[in-house]
Amino acid sequence: MESSALNGCLHKGDYEGDNFRLHMVTWNVATADPPDDLSSLLHLDSSEAADLYVIGLQEVYSGPLRFMSDVLFDDPWSYVLMTALAPRQFVKVSSIRMQGLLLLLFSKLEHLPFIRDIQATYTRTGIFGYWGNKGAVSIRLSLYGHSICFLNCHLAAHMKHAAERVVEFEYITDTQTFNCEKAERILDHRLVFWFGDLNFRIQDHGMHFVRTCISNQNYSLLWSKDQLIMMKQKEKLLQEFEEGPLDFQPTYKFDINTDTYDSRLCRTWFAFNKKRKPAWTDRILWRLRLTVLHTDKQDKYGDGLDAQEPEQLEKSEDYPLEIRQDLYTTNMEYSISDHKPVTGIFTMRLKKMYMTPLVRLQAEGEWSADIDATLLYSPLQPFPSSTWDWIGLYKVGFTSVLDYITYTWVKDDVLSINEDAIKVYVSKEEIPVQGGDCMLGYYCNTLQCIIGISETFKVHESKVAIEEGLLHDKINSLDEIVATDNLPN
Repeated sequence: MESSALNGCLHKGDYEGDNFRLHMVTWNVATADPPDDLSSLLHLDSSEAADLYVIGLQEVYSGPLRFMSDVLFDDPWSYVLMTALAPRQFVKVSSIRMQGLLLLLFSKLEHLPFIRDIQATYTRTGIFGYWGNKGAVSIRLSLYGHSICFLNCHLAAHMKHAAERVVEFEYITDTQTFNCEKAERILDHRLVFWFGDLNFRIQDHGMHFVRTCISNQNYSLLWSKDQLIMMKQKEKLLQEFEEGPLDFQPTYKFDINTDTYDSRLCRTWFAFNKKRKPAWTDRILWRLRLTVLHTDKQDKYGDGLDAQEPEQLEKSEDYPLEIRQDLYTTNMEYSISDHKPVTGIFTMRLKKMYMTPLVRLQAEGEWSADIDATLLYSPLQPFPSSTWDWIGLYKVGFTSVLDYITYTWVKDDVLSINEDAIKVYVSKEEIPVQGGDCMLGYYCNTLQCIIGISETFKVHESKVAIEEGLLHDKINSLDEIVATDNLPN
């Protein structure tokens, strides 16, 4: 089995850079609803806090009624994850769903203005490429100027289709494209994570031998017959990807609500349902490209330099990116599926290509639902502004980019423009009467992300509402009406 980090290893003293902790999970949930408590899966009690969470799920329930509901509202998995992470100042930056495939990206609030040019797409491979029960969903982004792509796959099942799985992966990497000059395709990105239910099995070894090795924790005896490891020996594309040692028991296939491997042996109308041999179907791999494109080919806004540092990048080596895998394991306590979740925790060390947001924001004066309010924003660097840009008012602890109380269109509500700042009007009718600790976020439609966040400020409770004797439950309902009336088209 390969070392957990053969290239791009972290070595103390190599260069001055910032460390980012990435917590990744892949889990085939077999149409089950989420458990109430995901703290163990997310390591919420760990002393080493994550900076980014990337959660890739497969076989999320997508029956017609549920799927339509999930289009209009957050699906149960997204809701539970956002509820768990929001109190710890994590925001859902992006997500993409293709039937049962779901990919979610969460960021610590402080990094939000430096995650730019976010794009998501998908590829169907099931039933001749027309059905989304198999395939891939991906999210690409620029993190402090470094291009990263997360690719969540659910590939063809069954022992005999190892070669087909490789073909599907090659098809996905060849055909998925992004509207990004520097990284149009998946493999153009500086760092790629490939994960999901990849469905590779353990071949040749019999059931008794496999289970004996698992019972004795002699996992290494099974590696030579793991199909993914075997295919890497002859497929050049697979050789570019690294994976940590499989020092945990195979994650498939379990009886539901147990830690017991498949015990079925029953007769159906057509044949006996044979026990499935355990396998490491659920995997996390990565590919680090050590060289980057020259600065004149970098994205103008997503992967470039601060405007005040135009000559800092003379060669690509000035902005290195390194990665180390700190943990690769499964979590046996979750038994709602016939798969166990797999977790990969990584340390990324990178030198930031920029350290200032594109926009500075601040609330001006006192805010309450009794008076009209104003805010100020100042572009700190050139960026592709448009008439679809908006500034959202968020409560502290908001769950996602769209979890705002209200918003105002940047171009429509300008009051004044001077050299220092642009003043924007906010109607008192759109400010919550109950008040609370809030912040402002500038959303750039072209870059599909928040590019500036204000400091926390206090929105005061409405004095008029208090004097008129409105009860708090009525105030809450008024706030909900305001928020509903201000949903984006």
